[in-house]
Amino acid sequence: MNVFGPWLYWAIGVGIGFPAGLILLTEWHGALARRDSFLARPVALARNYLLPLAALLVLLANVAGVPEQDPTLRVIYTAFGLVLLVLVLSVLDVTVFQSAPTSSWRGRIPTIFIDVARFLLIGAGLALTLSLVWGAKIGGLFTALGVTSVVIGLMLQNSVGQIVSGLFMLFEQPFRIGDWLSTPAARGRVVEVNWRAVHISTAEGLQVTPNSVLAATSFTNISRSGGEHRVSITTTFAVGDPPDRVCALLSRVADELPLSIGAADSAALGGGQYRTTIAVDSPRDDSAVQATFLRWLWYASRREGLHLDDADDDFGTPERVAEALRMVVAPVLRLTDADQQALVPHARMVRYAGDEPLQRAGQVPTAMTFLTDGTVRLTAADPAVPDTTLRQGGFLGVTTLTRQPSQFDARALQEVTAVVIDREHIEDLVTAKPLLLQELGRIIDQRRRVPAEDRGRFT
Repeated sequence: MNVFGPWLYWAIGVGIGFPAGLILLTEWHGALARRDSFLARPVALARNYLLPLAALLVLLANVAGVPEQDPTLRVIYTAFGLVLLVLVLSVLDVTVFQSAPTSSWRGRIPTIFIDVARFLLIGAGLALTLSLVWGAKIGGLFTALGVTSVVIGLMLQNSVGQIVSGLFMLFEQPFRIGDWLSTPAARGRVVEVNWRAVHISTAEGLQVTPNSVLAATSFTNISRSGGEHRVSITTTFAVGDPPDRVCALLSRVADELPLSIGAADSAALGGGQYRTTIAVDSPRDDSAVQATFLRWLWYASRREGLHLDDADDDFGTPERVAEALRMVVAPVLRLTDADQQALVPHARMVRYAGDEPLQRAGQVPTAMTFLTDGTVRLTAADPAVPDTTLRQGGFLGVTTLTRQPSQFDARALQEVTAVVIDREHIEDLVTAKPLLLQELGRIIDQRRRVPAEDRGRFT
C-alpha cells in the first residue's frame, strides 16, 4: 500500500515553487522599479499577496485535506479572489491607460469612464466570488438591484441627468483640466471636472456649473482658439475727439504693455466708442492686461488732450505750471523771472502711471521733461551700465537739442508728475544763453562718465 498520496506532490510543489516564485517576482520587481516602470506595482502585489495566498490554499485544500465547505477555507478563497481582481484591474490600468501616449484614444479617455469601468468589473468579480465560493444565488440579487435602481433613478432623476450629461460631454472632450472657458455664467480656467459639475476658477471666485447646464448651452474654449490669444477692450472718448488720434493713442499704449506680444489693433465703433485688440500669451493675462491698459490710458489720454469717458482734465493750471517752473526748471536752465513768465504758456504739466515708460532708448526726444514728483528708473541700452534712479529735480530728453537718440529707457516706479517743454522753446532759451548751451553740451558729451548716482540728473 502506498502511504504517499497526491498530497506529497502538492507539498513538494509548494516547497519548491513558492520560494522560487518569490525569488523570480522579487528580481522582476527590482528590475521594473529601476526603470520606473508602471508594472512594478502589480508585480509587487502578486509577490506580497497573491502568491502567499495561493500557496496557503494549496496547503490547506490539497495537502491538509480541509473540506471545501470549511469557513476558513472559504474566507481564504474570497481573499484570493479579491486580490486577483485587484491585480487584474491594476494590470489593465497600467497596460491600457497609464502607458498610453497623450495623443492616443486611450490617453484621451476621461478618468470618469475608467472609474465606471472599474466599478463594473469590481461588481462582476464580487458577484462571481459570492456565487462560486459561497454558493449565493445572485440572480435574485440582480433583480432586486434592478428594481431598486429604477426607484432610485426616478427619485434622483435630476442628479442622474447631470451625471449622464457629464458623461456624454466628457466623452466628447470639448475641454480639459487647465483649459480656459467662456460660458454665459463664467469666464475662467477649468480646475476640476467631476460626475456632477465643472469647477471654473474666475476672477470672482470658484464658479461651479452643473454638467447638465453646460451640456445644454454653448460655450467657448478659449485655449483651443488656435494661434495667439487676443483680448478686446472697449473704451469711450468724447465724440469731438479726432478718431485717428484716439486710435493712434490706444494702439501706442497697448503696444507698451509688458504682457503684449504683438502689434495692437484699434478701431472706432461710432458714438465715441473704440475697440482695442491686444495679443497676449494666455487667457490668464486678460485681467492684468485690461487693468494696466485702462490705468495707463487714463494718464496718456490727459497728456494728449483727449477726453477719456468724456472727462475734462484741469490738472495743468497756469498756477501749477508757474510753480513747477520756479521750483524745478529755473535752477537747471538758469531762468530769470522774465524767462519763467515767458515759458508759462509753452510748458505743460503731465502725469505718468506707475511702471509706465516715459522714454525709450533709440528714440530722439522731442522735449525736455523735468520731474516735480515721483521717481523714475533709468536703464541703459548698454548692459554694462548700471541702472539708476531719477528723482525730483532730475530731467530727461537733453539730447533733443542735438537730435540724438536717447541711450536710456525711463520707466516710472510710481505715479510721476513732470513739466514738459518742447524742443523749439528750449532752443530759444539756450540760444539766448550761450553759457547754458555750453553747459548742456558738456553734459551731453560727458554723461557716460558721470557716476551712477549723478547720471539721473543729466539724461
